Order: sequence, then structure tokens, then C-alpha cells
Amino acid sequence: MKFFDRITNYFSSNKGKHKNAQSIIPSRLNLLLWIVGILLLMLAGRLFYLQVLNGSSYKAEVKRSDTTIQTNNVQRGMIYDSRGKVIVGNQTHQAITYTKSSDVTTDQLYKIANRLGKYITVSNSDTRLTDRNEEDYYLANKDNLKRITKKLNLSKDASDDDQYNAALKYLKNHPNEWRLSNHEKSNARIYAAMTGAYSLSTTYIKKSGVTSKELAEVGEHLNQMPGVKIGTAWTRNYPQGKDFQSLTGTVSTTGLPSDQVNSLLSQGYSRSDSVGQSYLEKMFQGTLAGSKSQTQVTTSGNKVTDEVVKYPGKKGDNLVLTINSKFQKRVQEILKQNYSSAGIQYSSGVYAVVMNPHTGAIYAMAGIDRDIKTGKQTVDEIGAINYPITMGSVVKGATIMGGLMSGVITPTNNTLTDQPIKVAGTLTKSSWFNKTGSANMALSAPMALEVSSNSYMMQLIMKEGGMNYKPGAQLTLKPSIFAKERQYFNMFGLGQKTGIDLPGETAGYNGPSTQAHIGSALDLSYGNYDGYTVIQLAQYMSTIANGGNRMRPYVVKEIRGSKSNGKLGRVESTTQPQVQFTIPASKEDFDLVRQGLYQVTHGTSSYVTAKSFLGSAKPSISGKTGTAETVTNGHQTSTISFAGYSPSKNPQVVVALAIPGVTNENGGANLNMAKQIFSAYWKMVQDSKSTSND
Repeated sequence: MKFFDRITNYFSSNKGKHKNAQSIIPSRLNLLLWIVGILLLMLAGRLFYLQVLNGSSYKAEVKRSDTTIQTNNVQRGMIYDSRGKVIVGNQTHQAITYTKSSDVTTDQLYKIANRLGKYITVSNSDTRLTDRNEEDYYLANKDNLKRITKKLNLSKDASDDDQYNAALKYLKNHPNEWRLSNHEKSNARIYAAMTGAYSLSTTYIKKSGVTSKELAEVGEHLNQMPGVKIGTAWTRNYPQGKDFQSLTGTVSTTGLPSDQVNSLLSQGYSRSDSVGQSYLEKMFQGTLAGSKSQTQVTTSGNKVTDEVVKYPGKKGDNLVLTINSKFQKRVQEILKQNYSSAGIQYSSGVYAVVMNPHTGAIYAMAGIDRDIKTGKQTVDEIGAINYPITMGSVVKGATIMGGLMSGVITPTNNTLTDQPIKVAGTLTKSSWFNKTGSANMALSAPMALEVSSNSYMMQLIMKEGGMNYKPGAQLTLKPSIFAKERQYFNMFGLGQKTGIDLPGETAGYNGPSTQAHIGSALDLSYGNYDGYTVIQLAQYMSTIANGGNRMRPYVVKEIRGSKSNGKLGRVESTTQPQVQFTIPASKEDFDLVRQGLYQVTHGTSSYVTAKSFLGSAKPSISGKTGTAETVTNGHQTSTISFAGYSPSKNPQVVVALAIPGVTNENGGANLNMAKQIFSAYWKMVQDSKSTSND
């Protein structure tokens, strides 16, 4: 109140014409106080606006601008074999990185990219250059953008976005009017990596092949290139050989795969991040990738004033496989050494799986893919899960189990006469040893497996379909017989995905199932119609070997962390054996089939199919051979296969393999492979002395 009283007194004192010298100073002071008062009122109003009306929004803006979280990549987890040997490791490289500031402009990025481009060369192996990347780099030059928009005579009201999009369209439609030099393409890759990065996230500009000269020149000019640093990157290496890549998969080297960019960006990845592209690397991406480090960065303008590590990051966890890498290599060698003896002019490959019948653990998964046109052979372990093959007689154990479960035969009443099968309107179908009927004989179920009788299997299917076979009679089966046969096969894993922990598995192939194809139901009974994968073959034989539990196959035994010295750390999780289905059959049913599989390799019949190759093996082997008649590129060929287990009385291991499209079906390539694989297993994986030989 005194302040305003003084203002009033000032005006009152000046109404008179006479002033004395003493009144001049107080008058000036009062005027100054009046001005200060007005300014204080204005300041109070401004503070009220900033702190009360808009205080929360300004606080958020200050916090966003000045303090942010910067992320950095961590080392990828490694992949080990069952013995702790590194299959897929990491090789450290010095790299050129870039951390994008929160307020950098595209013009500044363009200038930084061009300056960095003076010192390094970036190829497509570091950053994939697309047409759009080239166009964006070209238009980042303001002179280029201005020249093109001038040509287009755009409306004055056109927005910046409209002008830019029109310029992009012009470049696409007039490719001959502009072109980047090799040096400019290198700069465009740098620019693309920078623009594709998230704010305050670190991206790789060049992660491998950085020369000492490049490191020196970049290091010398870092102060001229805000955000550019010299860092560390990791690439995959393969101490046990690159052949394992077709099983473990690969990691992208030029940023996110183009077909997954949007989904991965939504998960927080940067465009330049390396991710698993196939198989184990892809399926276990989240496990192997680890957690990026987080650093709180305080900035003032374009300068970083403080950095505090909030989370140091966590190296990716490691996979420990069930596969023994030494044994895996040996199985691959066995396939390669014996493959050509099968007559492979028209063959597309060979595949093998070695499996624990009680747990589903895969000890080895080997394969060769062969180009029929060129004859070139490449390692293809994964073909065992995605390449369906018509397997032949090897599946007859499942056919007999179907007959037992359906009740058309029993463990005590299972004798049928092997004879050529002739039904009206079809060609005669017979067993390999009895094409003319001169070798008709009574066969029990075990004997039918021993001599690989097709006739026995066809008669079982006709009985399951309610038909009593008589030579020359009409085939009265209905299409539903296909579903019935496949139901029994599916119980053992044949014709459906096994659920193995690898992506890309196929279910196999089912032939047409209409009335017009009803005769093929007989072919299906002895494995000469549908197609199965070798992993399905292994699961089927494991189910018989263990007494009826269909086990899910798996290749990842454990997920483990890392110690401070980089070696394997504590177990994070362990794969537990999983029973997918229990076959609704008695012990007597399984004993009958297992007796037949033993006789295949130890029988006394003159038609026994595998005794000469496997009968002397120690520990004892039981199993079933297979031969399917096929046509490859117009040529008559065969698939030869085998699936079996050892020891016969207490099975510890199952071996399954198949060679499609061969011309020497009687050469024994399949059985030689099987015998050598079993022998290698007992030497490299498990001591044969620790188990029974029977």
C-alpha cells in the first residue's frame, strides 16, 4: 500500500507550478518504482502461464530433450554341442558405429555421412542398398531436390512432403537422368544406416573389414562427426566347420531381413541389427540376442554432457545341443562315402537321423542335397525334417500294429498266406519274392516283416476295410480306408509334424484319397504311396523301440548363461522329454512286431532282407529295410531306406535313413550306412560295454 501511496503523492505534489530541487529525486525514484511494479506484474503473469497453466508439458519437454536412454548392442549367445564344444561362436571386430542424437536434422546427417565417407568405404555386405536408399540420398542434396521440384512446376501450395514424394516419383520414372557413383553409393549406405537408426540408439555403419587406415582416419576426425565412434562388433564363426550352418542357421549381416523389417522394428530392433535368419538362429532369436545395454545420456544442444550406465546389458544366453559334433561329422562322412554306390544319377540326396528312443534327443542329423542336373552335392542336415520321401517297406511295422489295434489279427492268430493280389480292373500286386505265385507260403506277422511281404500288408488293409480277399474279386474298399490307414501311421508319427524344435518342418505328403484312387490304398499299406520325412521315420521306430510312447524329437538340450570369463554359465532351462502320444496297444502287440524286426536282421528264411549286412553287429541291431518303386525325370528309380534300433532287447539308439531316386537298390548302400552309423555311435557317443549286446 505504501508503494501506491507514494505514486499518488507524486501526482499530487506536481499539481503546483512551483517545484523545488529537493522534489526532483523522489519524483524520479517514484517513476522508477512504478516501472518496476509493472514489470513484476508482467513477470508474475508469465510465470503463472509457464508453471501453472503449462508447467507439466514444459517439464516433460525438458526431460525428453535433455535426458534420454541410449541403447547399445551386446554379444550374441553361442551354440555348443552335447560335449560343450563350440559349434557357433563369435569373432570380435573393430567397427564404426553411429549414435543418433535426438535433434539431428536430415541435412546434418547428410553432411556427417559424406564426411565419414571420405575415410571409409561401405559395401553391401555391411548395409544393403535399396533403390529407395539411393533416391533418399540423392534428394538429401538440397540442390538436387530444388532442381527436380523446379522441373515439376508444382503448385505453390504444395507441402514439403508433397514436393518430396513428387521428386521421388520423378526419379523412379527417369532413372537415366541420375546415377550415383560407387563412392556416392558407399556414402548412401552410410546415410541409410544413420537415418534408419532410432534416436540415441547405436547402429553399425561398418562392422567388419575395417582397415587400420580407416580406423586411424576416422579416429582423427571424430570431433567433426557428432555421434560417430569406433566400437566393437561380433560376427559368427564356426570352429567345428561351416557344415553346421545348415542346421544351426545363419545370422543377417546387412541389417534386418527385408521380409521381417516391420515386425522386428515393432519389437525394438534397429534396422542395422543382426538377427537369426533360419533354423536355430531364428527360432531362438530372443534367447541368443540378449538384452541391449542402456545408458542415460544428458545433452545440451548437440553436445553430450553426461553419460550414466543404467543397465550394462546382458550377453545372449547360449544353446547346448543334444548333438555330438564329432559324431555328427562322422555320420555326414558315412553318407558321403557310401552314397555313390546306390547309383545316384537321378538321386536328389540322402538323409539320416540318430535319436534316443526314450527321450527324443537327436544325436546326429545329417544329409546331402544333390542337384540332379549338375550332380553338385551340398551338406543339407535340415532336409531330414522338410523333405518328404516315399519310404517303402520300412513302414510295415506300423501297418502290422494297425492290424493288431484294429483286431483283424491278434498276437496268437496272425497267419496269412503270401500270394499275388489280383483284383478286378487292376494289375497284379505281389511281394518281391513271389511275383508269379510260385513261392506262396503261410506267414506269421513276424515272418511277414522278416521277408518284407507286400501281400501280407495288403490283406491286412482289405480286412480292416471289411473285405475278404478272393483272387479276381472286385475291390470293395471305400475311400475311408485311407483315413483309417493314416490314422494308425499318424499314431507313430508318420505323416504329421513331429514337433521338433526347428522351424520349417513339413508334415509329409498324402496321395489322392478318392474312390478313383482306391487301388492305391493297397500301395499305402506297404509304404509305396505317401511321403514321410526321415525325422518321422526315426520317431516311428523310436515309438516301437520304447514300447509305445511317441516322443517329441529335440536338438536343444539346455539354455545356459555365461560366466565372467565367457565360458558356459549356469543352466537357465532344460528340455524335458515329452510324450506326445501313447499307442493304445498291448505289450504282446509290441513284442510281436519287435520279434519281426529282430528277424529282419537275424532270421533264417532264404528271403531275409538284412541279415547279411547287420546280423553280425554287436550290440545287436533290429530294424526294417525299405524299397519303394519310384519314377524320377521319367526314369525308373527306387528309394532305399532303413530304420532300426540297438541293442535289440534294450534299445538305446535309433537310426533312420533314406536315399531317394537310386538305380542300384540291391547294392546295400542303405544297410552299409546304417551299420557304420551304429558302430560310430558306440565308439563316439556311448560305450557299447555299458549295455547288453542282445
